Amino acid sequence: MGKSVSQGKSFDISKWEVWEAYRRVKANKGAPGVDGQTIEVFETDLKNNLYRVWNRMASGSYFPPAVRAVPIPKADGGIRVLGVATVADRIAQTVVAARLEAKVEPMFHPDSYGYRPGRSALDAVTVTRARCWKKDWVLDLDIKSFFDSVDHDLLLKAVEANTDDVWVVLYIRRWLKAPLEHPDGTLEARDRGTPQGSAVSPVLANLFMHYAFDTWMDREHPGITFARYVDDVVVHATTLGQAERLRSAIAKRMVEVGLMLHPVKTKIVYCQDDNRRGSAEHESFTFLGFTFRARGARNKHGVIFASFLPAVSREALKAMGQRVRRWRIHLQISSNLAARASMTTWPSGTSAASSRLATNPWLTGRTRARVAFSSWTTGTIIGCPTTTSTICAITVPVWLRLSVI
Repeated sequence: MGKSVSQGKSFDISKWEVWEAYRRVKANKGAPGVDGQTIEVFETDLKNNLYRVWNRMASGSYFPPAVRAVPIPKADGGIRVLGVATVADRIAQTVVAARLEAKVEPMFHPDSYGYRPGRSALDAVTVTRARCWKKDWVLDLDIKSFFDSVDHDLLLKAVEANTDDVWVVLYIRRWLKAPLEHPDGTLEARDRGTPQGSAVSPVLANLFMHYAFDTWMDREHPGITFARYVDDVVVHATTLGQAERLRSAIAKRMVEVGLMLHPVKTKIVYCQDDNRRGSAEHESFTFLGFTFRARGARNKHGVIFASFLPAVSREALKAMGQRVRRWRIHLQISSNLAARASMTTWPSGTSAASSRLATNPWLTGRTRARVAFSSWTTGTIIGCPTTTSTICAITVPVWLRLSVI
C-alpha cells in the first residue's frame, strides 16, 4: 500500500496510516472479536480487507461492530470485563489512536507513565521509590471501576479540544456507544466507560485523567508530587494531616468528573525505615506489581539497615510462578543447553536457564522489571543429570529457581 491520501473522500486518511495500524495490530496479536475472525484469517484477503477499512473510514461510513465482552476473574474475587474488538475494528481504532496521540502526547504530564512512548511501569516505580525516601507519607489511590465509569460527554469534550480532525471525534463517539456482546449473546448498551483492552482506550484514558487529575493537581495543589499509570495513582505527602486533606480533596474531585475513590482500597501509608520509626495503620502499599515497605538494605560500608523499598509483590510473584510452571522447563533439558543459554544474558551477567527462557520476550521483560530493585541469588536448576552438571549449573534468580521447583 502506498502513502496515497483520500482523494474524493470526506476525510483525509491515508492508506499508509491504515497499513501501519495493521502492522501494529498484527504485532500485538490478540483474540478474535464477535465475528470470530483471527488475524490469520484476516490476512487471507489482506488487500481487500485493508481497503475496506480505509474506504469506509475515509468516507465517514465506518460503523464499529459490537465488542466481545470477556470476563476476567480478579484477585479480590471480582470480575474485570475486557473488551475484544474485531481485527478490522482494532485496525480502525489504531488509526484514530495514532492520529490523536500525536496531538496530545506532547502536553501530557511528566508524571504520567501509562501506555506512553519511552515510558514504562518501571519508570513510575523508580520515581516513586526515590520520592518515598523524601516524603514520609503516601496516598495510595484506587479509582473504583475506572474504565466502566468514564463520562462520555467529558471525554468527548477533551477530545474535541485537542484535535481539528472531525473524523477522530466522530469515530470515538461511535466506539464509545458500541454495545458489549456478552458470552450468552446478549447486547449491553453503554452510556459510560470505555472498554478496557481496546486499541483506543489507553490514549482516551490518559486524556481524561490529564484533565480530571494531572492538571487539576498542578493547579490546586502545586508542589505535590505523584506518579500515575493510567488509573493507578500514588501521591506523596509530608505529614499525615496533609495526606488526609489530599484524600478528601481528591475524592471530591473524582465525584466532580463522574468517578469515585474506592473507600477501602484507597489508603494512607507511612514510609517507615531506620530514620522514620513511627507507626501507622498502613505501612506498605502495592503499586504496579511492586510492594513498597521497610526492607533490609546494605550501605556502602556493609552495614545492614531498614529502608523503604519496592520488591515484586506476592500476587505478581505467584502469577509469574504459575506461568513458568506451565512451561515444564525441567522436561526441556537438552545436550545443547549451554550453547543456547549463552545466547541471552540476564541482568547482572547471569545467563538464561534454557533456550525457552533465552528467547521468551515475556520472561525477558518480567525479569528485567521484577529484579530491578532486588539482589540476585544463584542456584542450579533442579532435575539436571549429574553427568551434565557443567551444563546445568546455570545461575538463575531465586524467584525463578523456586518457581521451577
